[in-house]
Amino acid sequence: MTHCHSTTTTCLPQNHVALFILGDSLFDNGNNNYINTTTDYQANYAPYGETFFKYPSGRFSDGRMIPDVVAELAKLPILPPYLHPGRVEHVYGVNFASGGAGALRETSQGFVVDLKTQASYLKNVKNSFVQRLGQKTAEEIMSKSVYFFSIGSNDYGSLLHPNSNPVILPVDHQPFVDTVIGNLTDVLREIYNLGGRKFGFVNVGPIGCLPAIRVLVNNGSTCLEEFSAIGRLHNIALSKRLQELEKQLKGFKYSINDFYGALSEVLNYPTKYGFKESSKSCCGGGPYRGDGSCGGNKGIKEYELCDNPNKYLFFDSNHLTDRASQHFAQLAWNGNRTVASPYNLKQLFEF
Repeated sequence: MTHCHSTTTTCLPQNHVALFILGDSLFDNGNNNYINTTTDYQANYAPYGETFFKYPSGRFSDGRMIPDVVAELAKLPILPPYLHPGRVEHVYGVNFASGGAGALRETSQGFVVDLKTQASYLKNVKNSFVQRLGQKTAEEIMSKSVYFFSIGSNDYGSLLHPNSNPVILPVDHQPFVDTVIGNLTDVLREIYNLGGRKFGFVNVGPIGCLPAIRVLVNNGSTCLEEFSAIGRLHNIALSKRLQELEKQLKGFKYSINDFYGALSEVLNYPTKYGFKESSKSCCGGGPYRGDGSCGGNKGIKEYELCDNPNKYLFFDSNHLTDRASQHFAQLAWNGNRTVASPYNLKQLFEF
């Protein structure tokens, strides 16, 4: 059964659920190709994209990102980046994420599309639905859609002082975490007011274990535990806030994928999940290939590239390989309560 609109060529299946993606470089599928920024915030050059798309699409990976795989699992087409200049209808959803973005406007300001701006783009999309499909259908699309987020890690990057010792100042980080969560909450309420009801999240991972961060600690022999600890504070606050919103906002449903736990598990037991290397990235230079030079970036022309990204957890010093994205997307999609709660994404799509 499909709904068709005489004014347009759009036909929607009856239980049609779109996917809207917001966040940072873990989810950006090329929006930063279309903004005035620097190569530090872009991935539109080789060897990015080499295994799956066979060209650099703008994703910070050798292939797909987590939302690409989630879209496949939801039987949706791969979604376009919102800033792509082509004319797209967005009835299946669209990706607003921007590499380097945070919940705070100050995070990488001037180089990225911050979360608040991403939400304003969603508002534009809703307005175009109203114009093309009418208010009723637009409301229906918004309320059935899933809004999937990865945000927060970059906000905490501002707490790093690479040239000082300790790298992270031993202060109470809770007030800063509360500010980040407060900004995220504003955006969630805004999307709720646009009609959104179903929200999915990957929480902040063990950020102290990224190859780029490891190099800040005695050449990376261990993770920067104090940095990961801030991620844990964020995740506790996020979980608490979402429980509150569920009580306050009628019909609000959410799924948190415990990316922190799932990534820690692969870091500790890579071979159990089919990976050979979990601490060093596939592409880059220096200790743990964590210097950010993948693709001749950061003014460093020479970099190393592994033979088989599928054996690696990290493709560059901050981002996952295609193979790792498949693993984590699958857990977010139909993982049990230990990795996805109170619902997984598949359940959100079915509501």
